[in-house]
Amino acid sequence: MNATDSSQRNIILQRVQPALLGLMDGSVSTLAPIFAAAGLTGRPLNAFYVGLAASLGAGISMGLSEALSDDGSISGRGNPVKRGAITGLATAIGGMLHTFPFLLSNLGTALHLAYAVVVLELLAIAYIRYRFMGGRLGNTIVQVIIGGGIVFAIGVWLGKIGAG
Repeated sequence: MNATDSSQRNIILQRVQPALLGLMDGSVSTLAPIFAAAGLTGRPLNAFYVGLAASLGAGISMGLSEALSDDGSISGRGNPVKRGAITGLATAIGGMLHTFPFLLSNLGTALHLAYAVVVLELLAIAYIRYRFMGGRLGNTIVQVIIGGGIVFAIGVWLGKIGAG
């Protein structure tokens, strides 16, 4: 492995992978609570606050988990504080992107905009994963969309059940 290959590998291990982990977790793990809150309450602002809490809580949790999981000396994954910060920030961003539409006062408009944002998030994650981690783009898109779709469906389903 030459210096360029080693440098690229380090960037992927120490920056891209923690960011991708965070984006994926933030985008997917916050779907169910946000959409369940929207369905349960019928109030976009309630869903926004649930999304805000879920995004920030997940960001802190994922950042700490990444920073405390490995000091980087054995794995070569780099500085744990930097990895934790990257993961935590990416997690919060991943959760907030589809939370912002719930600042709109009309629930229907907020939901439709949030659905579109979720699809764009999942496609972006699939592309980043494909670009840096390899594999076939079609397979990556299907894997990410199926995973996100399952969590999304659970949130919508529970919101409908709870709302009666």
